[in-house]
Amino acid sequence: MDGLGQYFDIILFAMIAGFIILRLRSVLGRRTGLERRHDPSRNPFAPRPPDRVVGAPGRGKPAPAPVQILPPADTVAAGVAALRRGDPGFDSAHFLEGARTAFTMIVEAFAKGDAAALRPLLGEDVYRAFVKAIEQRRAAGETLETRILRIDDADIVRAGLDGHTMHVTTKFVSQQINATRASDGSVVDGDPEHPSEKIDTWTFARDTRSADPNWVLVATGGA
Repeated sequence: MDGLGQYFDIILFAMIAGFIILRLRSVLGRRTGLERRHDPSRNPFAPRPPDRVVGAPGRGKPAPAPVQILPPADTVAAGVAALRRGDPGFDSAHFLEGARTAFTMIVEAFAKGDAAALRPLLGEDVYRAFVKAIEQRRAAGETLETRILRIDDADIVRAGLDGHTMHVTTKFVSQQINATRASDGSVVDGDPEHPSEKIDTWTFARDTRSADPNWVLVATGGA
């Protein structure tokens, strides 16, 4: 009888296990071999290199700002280290101090239409783009009023050495008043009374072989 009882116990346990397996398969499903496998390279949130944009500040309504994923701090630090290998005298704090000054000078010179003041501060491509915008503004009989009330933040977001050329991309967050007026003085764009926050990402460059220690603006972007 004991052997027969153990036999029925085994059958009973097997039936219970089979029932549990069927329930799990009905709830969780089965792999068919057609499921999409996880591929970490398809991460939709992975940062991508930014497009190189050359434009002129202060005119037109900005397009919707793309979500910006800044590189990690160690990436920036590695870029700065590369700059120091190209120029042992490079100092981030000193650079940012000069970049703030250059930002104000460039924005104000562009608003005034002062191409001569812009010439030593800009790379060739950016200079041509700025001058073209100034000429179009004059041809339309318009004037641009720009006041930088303050620069809230300026940070290096990318840096590196390309051959003998040092590149530093800096993000500026500023409070500005911008207004474009027609020849009769009416406002055609912007607001002359109320400031707005502007976010600009500018790339400066310098040739380490040059005796000129100054940086020039070689690319611009903004939001």
